[in-house]
Amino acid sequence: MYTYENRLKSMRDTKVRHTLEKRAQNGYTDLDDFGTVPISENYEVEPWYNSSNGSFYGYDGMSENFARVMDAHEAYVDPNEMLCGRWRDMLVNYRGDVHYLPDWLKKKPKIMELMSSATDQWSKRWDEQRFPYDDLKPLQQKYNIQTGIDGDAHLACDYRIGFSLGFGGFLEKIEKYRKINPDKKAFYDAEEKTVKAIIRFIDRHIEKIKEMILSEENTDIKANLEEMLETCQSVRLDKPKTFQEACQWTAFFNCAARVCTRDGAGFQLDGLLYPYYERDIKAGILDDEKAKFLIANLLLIDPHYYQISGVDDEDKDMTNPLSYLILEAADSINIACNLTVRVHENCDKEFLRKAVYYLLKNKNGWPRFCNDKALCEGYMKNGVDKTTARERIAVGCNWMCVPGKEFPMNDTVKINIAKVMDVALSEMKFEENKSTEKLFEIFEKHLKIAIDTTAKGVNLHIDHQWEVTPELVMNLMMNNTIEKGEDISQCATLYTVGVDGAGLAVVADSFGALSTRVEEEKVLNWDEVYEALENDFSDERTRLILNSAPKYCQGNTISDKWAKRLTECWVKNIKGQEMPEGRCLVPGWFSWARSIEYGSKVGATPNGRRAGEPISHGANPNPHFRNDGAPTAQSNGIASVQCGYGNTAPLQIEFDPKLADDEKGIEVIENFILGHFKQNGTLININILDKEKLLEAHENPDLHPDLVVRVTGFTAYFASLSPQFRQLVVDRFLEGI
Repeated sequence: MYTYENRLKSMRDTKVRHTLEKRAQNGYTDLDDFGTVPISENYEVEPWYNSSNGSFYGYDGMSENFARVMDAHEAYVDPNEMLCGRWRDMLVNYRGDVHYLPDWLKKKPKIMELMSSATDQWSKRWDEQRFPYDDLKPLQQKYNIQTGIDGDAHLACDYRIGFSLGFGGFLEKIEKYRKINPDKKAFYDAEEKTVKAIIRFIDRHIEKIKEMILSEENTDIKANLEEMLETCQSVRLDKPKTFQEACQWTAFFNCAARVCTRDGAGFQLDGLLYPYYERDIKAGILDDEKAKFLIANLLLIDPHYYQISGVDDEDKDMTNPLSYLILEAADSINIACNLTVRVHENCDKEFLRKAVYYLLKNKNGWPRFCNDKALCEGYMKNGVDKTTARERIAVGCNWMCVPGKEFPMNDTVKINIAKVMDVALSEMKFEENKSTEKLFEIFEKHLKIAIDTTAKGVNLHIDHQWEVTPELVMNLMMNNTIEKGEDISQCATLYTVGVDGAGLAVVADSFGALSTRVEEEKVLNWDEVYEALENDFSDERTRLILNSAPKYCQGNTISDKWAKRLTECWVKNIKGQEMPEGRCLVPGWFSWARSIEYGSKVGATPNGRRAGEPISHGANPNPHFRNDGAPTAQSNGIASVQCGYGNTAPLQIEFDPKLADDEKGIEVIENFILGHFKQNGTLININILDKEKLLEAHENPDLHPDLVVRVTGFTAYFASLSPQFRQLVVDRFLEGI
């Protein structure tokens, strides 16, 4: 039967099949699911290079190649769905960096010939010929800095602009301001080419649906295809007028944004779609079951980061009937979802309970929860008014953004402070009088150098992004871009750039171990510590002495005190960094999925961690911080190291899978969330997984291809993760429970 329930089951089954097919094409990927579908055999792109280094940059290079990649995308229409469109491939794949290519693209002889014949194979994403930064590279490498240079799409569009204009309205707006700013021809030509490529993408779907209608004999399916056709024809040029059109318009835009610069920032889903929902319900052309199915379909097409609930700038609850339907829709499709529930003391308490219920019921890592009050008040400390701060929404792994106005570069800029400590330890070796205070003094000296180096990289990126990787699709829904004929990197209202520190627990526990075992108890001396570090703890006894010292998140330990001191030092120096007028750095603690990569750059550390082992995850404690897992202790510890300026220090927590989705289980999680946020915690990511199922999937991922885990700020299919990264998730989970 052609029921919503049966259609959803078919859609989920197709999603699982696509997940395994993509793994076969791409190999393991420790990334978001992205919502892509497998590449077809006849898919071909011939890039156009406008740089002598064998890459493409700027308005002409980006727009021409965006059009070529979009034009290569086939229409995707599933008659079980009510919305259409999928994306398959990213523009950045053709930048000329062979070592970044997915496996399927390496099998394309023409592409490999193009790239292998070009010079300078390893520096293609950023135009280093015109904008070199060789002077920064030694220090960036020394401190293991993720520079932000060549980062893209870590900002948020204002979808209200798109909903009010549509794709045809974009073209009219471009033409209007082209006449006003004739000297910005390159910008307007690129934006026009971008929009027309998106419209051609829609046209291919229209033609595909027409073909399917002609051959379809099932009356229910044919009626669905005819409705889909009417919707696509309407949103081709016009602004969306119905709930279904708004969802379909969003799906098409999101596909284009993903292709262009991997954008994944959504919007306040229950806020922007509610007027369409309310109007259509009153008009009798929409009911709740259809609305849920459409939302489920939208979440399936692309797991953009959407936010629901929260309060307005007067602290009034914004939860509405659609907020509940979105949770029900996510439950009905139950795939990798990136929904964030905004929590505030004035929010609908029943809605929070419902969100926790679905977290416990499905055990797929969604939704996650952010603290409206702490994030708003923290962001205001950067000189932003409350109205603007309330507009800022959760649209990334750990980050928030003001849609249409902010250029934050969030989650693209990080400093590995474990590496900074590594450098400080090496320098202190030659000091006659060694102490933790001396080590901290040297650490802070190097931290200031690392921050200054990072700031120079950030400024280089902001100054020249428009000449390298202009945000062609995002520009369509940003304030002042089309009006001024400038990329958003040039004309943003806010330049509050997030800078995350990584490795907090490694450094805090190292200082704690040195304070305890060397200075207080005198079980070891400094020479013995240095010998152990240099031989990578060949003497297990020495390692265990250090590793058994009191740890961060055990509860008011020496390492907890060091973690707070490190946070104060981090915040002071980030906020004290001199930046050009209008720009500021915003401190946070987050490592994303790079704890393995960052750890590989750091030698043995005084907390008993061996050289090359992963560093700690985000603001979380090190593994084995307590034998009992102690979620409350972990929550208290992470709450104590919040940086306080609107950037997050997320709490990643794993709970016992035996916790039931009954009133008692819901109350436990709800109180845990509210308790953490009462202490000014900012963001909580929760995994509740079946231990047996997780271990089976780790041994053989194909046994449970539908298993979803919250890796960090994003959810992913466990079967898609690399064995090394699966092990990290398993270890974290087993230790957490």
